Amino acid sequence: MKQGLLQWSPCNHLRPSLSSSFLLRSPIRIARVAGRPPPPPPPAAAAVSAALEPPAGAEALTARERRQLRNQRRESRAAYNWREEVEERLIKKPKKRYASWTEELNLDTLAESGPEWWIVRVSRVRGQETADLIARSLIRNFPEVDFKVYAPAVQEKRKLKNGSYSVKARPLFPGCVFLRCILNKELHDFIRECDGVGGFVGSKVGNTKRQINKPRPVSEDDMEAIFRKAKEEQEKTDRAFEEEQVSEKLKSEKLDLDLHSSTDDSLESALKPKHKSRKSSSTVGGLSAKEKYKLLVPGSTVRVLSGTFAGFEGSLKKLNRKNKKATIGFALFGKESLVDLDVDEIVPEVA
Repeated sequence: MKQGLLQWSPCNHLRPSLSSSFLLRSPIRIARVAGRPPPPPPPAAAAVSAALEPPAGAEALTARERRQLRNQRRESRAAYNWREEVEERLIKKPKKRYASWTEELNLDTLAESGPEWWIVRVSRVRGQETADLIARSLIRNFPEVDFKVYAPAVQEKRKLKNGSYSVKARPLFPGCVFLRCILNKELHDFIRECDGVGGFVGSKVGNTKRQINKPRPVSEDDMEAIFRKAKEEQEKTDRAFEEEQVSEKLKSEKLDLDLHSSTDDSLESALKPKHKSRKSSSTVGGLSAKEKYKLLVPGSTVRVLSGTFAGFEGSLKKLNRKNKKATIGFALFGKESLVDLDVDEIVPEVA
């Protein structure tokens, strides 16, 4: 049993070794023990030569001294910068925002970013009605929540036949309603249950066990661009409506001038004395169709050649050249009566 034991003596434990004596003799250690400042580090060339030819006893350097030598070797290389390489690696490697995947599925974490703009999917046809429904429901059920509902649309004006104007909203982004609020799980689930809502625009998060569609906020720059576009479209629509109104006004003024000129011609023809003679009628009856159509103008006096009203004279009110129909006004029993006749049955009266 005694042969397997090793003798131990405190004298052997207190005996200094070669490495300790070397450390005591090193200039840095001597300066540190004496309380003097350590000597300046060697230049870069000396550091490179020291790295290539390590001095005797280099294996006994402390960890701090080895770290200093390693840093000097790194700084001696001009083309290589280890700090930039480490920074690039840290930039490429994204930091984990959530500690676990279950925490990422928690929608209450959306409230940490404060009030944001969110996109709600709605029906393309009833987008404005759904936006009003969301606003009323939030006011009734969440009176303490500050929110804004924005459905960008252009108000288009149209003039009806009866002279009134109709205003119709044309959505700029059909099927999308923008909501600004502090979103959490309770508010998210309530809005999803509203009629006509298809959910929020976002991205899928989670893993193969469970996945959800997590809403993604819209940046302030994008919302400013949307506001700017809506304003430009509204100004463009109003300008087009004003131009259309001006063109319609010019057309109506032109029609009024034509109507006044035609009435003046009809009055002049009515004031002229009528000379009934067979000679004049025979000459008119011998006119060609082209000359006859030239003489048949609204307000002119015509005579019926055949039919029920043969021999009667009246005033031409309307002429339809396609259907070859003419509306004639006869003075019967002191009252003017309108009758539709064929163009072949009438002939213009020439003085």
